[in-house]
Amino acid sequence: MVSSTPPTCFSEWGQVFGDEVLATAILDRLLHHCDVISINGPSYRLKNRLKAIERETEVA
Repeated sequence: MVSSTPPTCFSEWGQVFGDEVLATAILDRLLHHCDVISINGPSYRLKNRLKAIERETEVA
């Protein structure tokens, strides 16, 4: 499972599934044999989008 959008922490997934126990069980099954990689820092996608918007406003 790859997610690039919120929820950003495991404790918030209960809101997605509407049930904390269900979310815990699903995450437990998914993450049992996984390595979790937390990537922190500036978003290149957002940075590039903001540059594109800036260029669009300069042209207009």
